[in-house]
Amino acid sequence: MSIEADIILIQRLAAAADRAVAPYFRAQTPVEQKADQSPVTAADRAAETAIRTILGTDRPTDGIYGEEYGISRGQSGRLWVIDPIDGTRGFIAGRPLYGTLIALIEDGRPILGLISAGAAGDRWLGCTVGQPRAVLNGKPIRTRSCSGLSLARAGSTHPLAFSAAGHAAFQRVGRSVADMLFGGDCHNYGLLAAGQLDLVMEENLKPYDWAALVPVIEGAGGLITDWKGKPLTLASEGRVLAAGDARVHAEAMERI
Repeated sequence: MSIEADIILIQRLAAAADRAVAPYFRAQTPVEQKADQSPVTAADRAAETAIRTILGTDRPTDGIYGEEYGISRGQSGRLWVIDPIDGTRGFIAGRPLYGTLIALIEDGRPILGLISAGAAGDRWLGCTVGQPRAVLNGKPIRTRSCSGLSLARAGSTHPLAFSAAGHAAFQRVGRSVADMLFGGDCHNYGLLAAGQLDLVMEENLKPYDWAALVPVIEGAGGLITDWKGKPLTLASEGRVLAAGDARVHAEAMERI
């Protein structure tokens, strides 16, 4: 299967998810608590179901790993990773900064990723096959040059999302940047890829939280690793550090 065919497909998947989610946004949708105490709504399930339905027809031998319905193992060696709504808490509160995350993994590494922010009308797409590239709403994007951590605009979803040890590391980094913004979920990574932010640091992420972000950021010229500077894999512990400039990443790593 060609990567160009996969690019067409991943955009179809995103469009289907956007359509599935839209009726629930700001509609006082009932909220349930999962076993890990994270919230889930009918919108999360509808979006993942819409994506799985298309993949079941168009890529029946590929595996699927989704936040709401788990792993469906395939035979092709390819794995689609889905977070139907990244930022469910914000979605429930009516904030338009949620997004659907879809990634394609081959040989253990994400090669294609998409962030679809339906309410905001933005869609990021990144690919690392051949010449890495990334686009926002169809237009090429690049991370911005930033010579050091003291000049960096940084973002993270919430300071309370860290463990005690993780929060100590986050504070060391956060005190060194020019500005720190909270909230945003997957938008932070899209904004980094588009040159609006320079650094994003988070902890306790699952593969469906970060898989789609890797091709978007790498395709735009940035770096995204674990806190040890190693590539993210399905076995990673969930500590994520993304930077638009290698110099910022290196300084953040020193403080971690």
